[in-house]
Amino acid sequence: MSAAELRRRVRAAEALKAKTREMAATNALTAREAAVKAAKAKEEADVTAREAAAVVLRLFDNDAELVSELLGVPAEELEREAKPVTAARAKEIIESLRARAERPRPTRARKPRADAASSASGIPAPASTADDSRADAA
Repeated sequence: MSAAELRRRVRAAEALKAKTREMAATNALTAREAAVKAAKAKEEADVTAREAAAVVLRLFDNDAELVSELLGVPAEELEREAKPVTAARAKEIIESLRARAERPRPTRARKPRADAASSASGIPAPASTADDSRADAA
């Protein structure tokens, strides 16, 4: 083996080591970022669960036994989760839920099943709009 070939192989081995280190560092960074995101998501989920426990207890007049039976969760666990949530925060969440419940639900106009069947068979469906049905009803 010539000296030039030996130097070429050494450089190739060094380049491979550098590339391996770079990939390992990238992999470690990606895993760390994923772990941070997962930890943040877990913390948000824990907060949401604590708030939900406080809200449901407040809505049921703090009857932990009744809520425990309804949800199948031990009463002690519900009380422990609800404890860190302030009454003001629970009230705020309840008010937002009530406001959401009072809003009308958005509805989408659905195609009649006959239109779907005729379009599947290759026959064009008659064009109709919501205004047509109102005009027929009047």
